[in-house]
Amino acid sequence: MKVVIAPDSFKESLAADEVAKAIRAGFESIFPEADYHLLPIADGGEGTIHALASTNDTEIESISVTGPLGEPVQAKIALTPDGKKAFIEMAEACGLHLVPADRRNPLQTTSYGVGELIRHAMDRGAKELIIGVGGSATNDGGIGMASALGYQFFDLAGTAAKGTGQDLFQIKSMTDVHRDKRLDDVNITIAADVDNPLTGLKGATYVYGPQKGLPEESLEETDQAMGQFYEMAENRLGKHVSTVPGSGAGGGFAAGLLLFANAKLKKGIELVLEELDLKGICHDADLVITGEGRIDGQTLYGKAPIGVASCAPLHARVIAICGSVGEGSEVLYSHGIDAIFPTIPALLSTESIMSSSFPNIQRTARNIAALLRRERE
Repeated sequence: MKVVIAPDSFKESLAADEVAKAIRAGFESIFPEADYHLLPIADGGEGTIHALASTNDTEIESISVTGPLGEPVQAKIALTPDGKKAFIEMAEACGLHLVPADRRNPLQTTSYGVGELIRHAMDRGAKELIIGVGGSATNDGGIGMASALGYQFFDLAGTAAKGTGQDLFQIKSMTDVHRDKRLDDVNITIAADVDNPLTGLKGATYVYGPQKGLPEESLEETDQAMGQFYEMAENRLGKHVSTVPGSGAGGGFAAGLLLFANAKLKKGIELVLEELDLKGICHDADLVITGEGRIDGQTLYGKAPIGVASCAPLHARVIAICGSVGEGSEVLYSHGIDAIFPTIPALLSTESIMSSSFPNIQRTARNIAALLRRERE
């Protein structure tokens, strides 16, 4: 029996490679002779660097950049040996995991550090950049990143903005006179983990703002501020990006890359699956196992499990293992996933659940394997 194990990470709990190992450990206790293929993946969020770097001859560096709260953090970047191609993960510089739960507020966070990673890649001679834009703690529309690349934004009094989400309310003008001209010679591809537009009820603020700490009562005015800023910036630069599907990824960071860095956008999961040749590896699989921390109706929109399911052959069973199951998950049964199994065993504290992810996943995988063995007997 050939088993392909291709999960995403369980956010803030377990990296994708550890999730894959836990699933294999559970299955091996029942099917020790199976042919296992572990392919940790990512959809543009955390883990994207490692997923893409695994198929390229890359070197991973760690550099100090500005974190989401303005304090220094160590962020990883992967480059090919000649320095011509770089893989950047937004979450490395401004990920939600870098902000303590009691300090989460996307009006106070910045994507400035990602701009510093882009500068570092260009300093190394990179001409091609792939940037994963999921898992961020920001909702600044990419103005932090743009500020690091030389753009300047001003309020009505002419005071320069710092580049946080709050600045979207005050910015009235901008200039690109100090823009890093090397951007003209770099091809940037955005690996987006969602296809939400920039604004509106399905946009960055309304859909993802609350999980980043934005109060419910601030959603409408923050969404309006994002829209007004982009109306000004788009008119100033003569390019319109805010209605592009996926422009809302990373709290509008994707829109920022499209507008300020002339990037092109691609679904992160599609890019990763192509690089890994998952479809080719799965062509003769009997069982394909995927998963992520939470599976719900949003999983359908560019998330890893649905991308993995699309690579499975018709004869294979596709099983998803997750931490929790949310509203709307049943729609996935019509898109290639045969069954979904949550791993949370009881009503426990978040800390307890997070710290027990590996054994919870292993136990769930073992139970699934035991059920499948009964069917094969």
